[in-house]
Amino acid sequence: MLPELLQKIANTRVLVVGDAMLDRYWYGAVERISPEAPVPVIAVGRCEELPGGAANVARNVRALGARCTLFAASGDDNEADALQRILGEDEVQCILQRDKLLNTTVKLRVISKNQQLIRIDFDMPVSKDCRVRLLDSYLKHLPEFQVVIVSDYGKGGLGYIQEMIDAARNSGTSVVVDPKGEDYSGYRGADLITPNRKEFEQVAGHFRNNAELEEKANNMIESLELGAVLITRGEEGMSLIKGNREVLHYPARAKAVFDVTGAGDTVIAAVGCAFAVGGEAEDALHMANVAAGIVVAKVGAASATPAEILHELALEDS
Repeated sequence: MLPELLQKIANTRVLVVGDAMLDRYWYGAVERISPEAPVPVIAVGRCEELPGGAANVARNVRALGARCTLFAASGDDNEADALQRILGEDEVQCILQRDKLLNTTVKLRVISKNQQLIRIDFDMPVSKDCRVRLLDSYLKHLPEFQVVIVSDYGKGGLGYIQEMIDAARNSGTSVVVDPKGEDYSGYRGADLITPNRKEFEQVAGHFRNNAELEEKANNMIESLELGAVLITRGEEGMSLIKGNREVLHYPARAKAVFDVTGAGDTVIAAVGCAFAVGGEAEDALHMANVAAGIVVAKVGAASATPAEILHELALEDS
């Protein structure tokens, strides 16, 4: 059913709101150790800039064929200009609430021979005024979209998530949330949240087997009035627990892993797009699994296209 699902996705509109950032990559060769300290010296030969965080989710949504708009807070700086330019090239509408007192979040990764040597983060808190302007813009444009994907990276750009979810529920718009932190009460009423195993256990507690996972997920669903919880479990695959206690465990695809950067962004983009067009849970997870397998075989925050997904499906059937 995935080819039909991909065709439907091409006709839908998706709103991504969250913590956008700029991913910088410095590539080079390491040929010696520094005489100043026992650290490698990298001769940078190439630089690259890509959308990160919620911006990468938006890029993944657009790569799957959906029309996508990103709402986010940012600085009023060259990095915000770069985000808008790069996303514009990918045909993502990027609406940034710019704050002159804020620096746009940047993650700098230094890479040699396809291995990440170090990551350096540049973060600043977002002002209340900027968060309020983001909420106002969201409420104004919400009726234009079939689904909202909330990409929370804990950077402080989403001060009014509960208000966003409530507004979406009142308008009949599905909400999918990639959560962060130790308290999920601010995501109450979401149709789906997609923590990874570590994030889920941070909130719900450690689980030893599928039975314990299902019990903890069902407790979370009931207490927070969620539609479902999708836990991404790395090499153990994914587990979807729905509000009606329906459970689906999906095994991981055996792929060579070069870089897991942004794999979670790919999963939530795929699931969010599937939700937008009313896709079945099994088809949504299948597409997310295939897309994530494509992305982790690439270096850096990457995305998966319908052509790549269809190619992988053809290999499955051969």
